[in-house]
Amino acid sequence: MTLQQTLSILKPDATRRNLNGKINTKIEESGLKIIAQKRLRLTKEQAQKFYAVHEERSFFNELCDYMISGPIVAQVLEGEDAVARYREIMGATNPANAAEGTIRKEFAESIEANSVHGSDSIENAAIEIAFFFSQLEIVV
Repeated sequence: MTLQQTLSILKPDATRRNLNGKINTKIEESGLKIIAQKRLRLTKEQAQKFYAVHEERSFFNELCDYMISGPIVAQVLEGEDAVARYREIMGATNPANAAEGTIRKEFAESIEANSVHGSDSIENAAIEIAFFFSQLEIVV
């Protein structure tokens, strides 16, 4: 096991329903530590840049529109095998397929409005964290 950092985003559906505390409790109870956090509202250009890997996919524009529909909370999580651990805690992208007790099973409204985003690899975690945070903002 290795100590890692990963990005977490509480999406607009979660912030709209004031689920930040409930989701963060699940994160912290899993053994992950929140070492940076900020609430912000993405511009269309920022959302397009962040999700550029999906630019050719049919859902790209809808995803970007959704991500700018309200505030988000970007967070850096740290812990043993943080990337895989957080993906396990989040649950499947489709909440209908998510395991009981996961964030998406409990809180997601739909496949798109699935409450949270998490990095899918160590490499992407580093890129995604740098998108939202400077090293000065990450306090271990």
